[in-house]
Amino acid sequence: MVDLNAMDLEQTNNLMKRLERLKDPRKPRGIRHNVTSTLAVVICAILSGSRSFVAIGEWAGDLSQELLKRLGCRYHPEKRKYIPPSEPTIRRHLQSIEANELDIIVSEWLVAQSDSEAIAVDGKTLRGSKKVRGKPVHLLSALIHKEGVVIAQKSVGEKTNEITEFQSLLDNLDLSGKVVTADALHTQVAHANYLVETKKADYLFTVKGNQGNLEKAIEDLDDEDFPP
Repeated sequence: MVDLNAMDLEQTNNLMKRLERLKDPRKPRGIRHNVTSTLAVVICAILSGSRSFVAIGEWAGDLSQELLKRLGCRYHPEKRKYIPPSEPTIRRHLQSIEANELDIIVSEWLVAQSDSEAIAVDGKTLRGSKKVRGKPVHLLSALIHKEGVVIAQKSVGEKTNEITEFQSLLDNLDLSGKVVTADALHTQVAHANYLVETKKADYLFTVKGNQGNLEKAIEDLDDEDFPP
């Protein structure tokens, strides 16, 4: 659960300021709820456990006047109170904005909220999901170790794989001084060089048979070759 009362919403470079980078595709006339406010409500609702449009709408409807104000919701002059966006409004706004841009903004903000020193890169196939040709969706994600919060993710296309998407997944993240962990699939020289030289990070990779020479070299080492 997220403590919205303690969350950074108003200060410089906070969630609201970051969301203002997104363009509102609608015409100005007739706008009641701004996109920035609606998206802030949606993000906080999802972080609090909401998993559907209906659940997000219900969560927004339960917010206090103080939190509606902090999230920039519309003030109704006749009712003299702040009004949360409805479920249809939430749905329309989410369907109208650029999803990739929103994903980057939320990822940057989530990283700033965490003091974790370790990031995990992991791929998984989503059960029950289907693409146009009937194949399931496969995602490559970066997660904060302690909280398990996803801070970046990419869909791995049919003509590519996790290895080729590794660097692009992490390009927009500040990894300086952090440790990145990954399974044996990502034990690649290019990945290690990218993390150390470009991202100024450290790494912890698993070594298995896909790096046969390296695995053999490690097996041949004596325990005394390593410091305590």
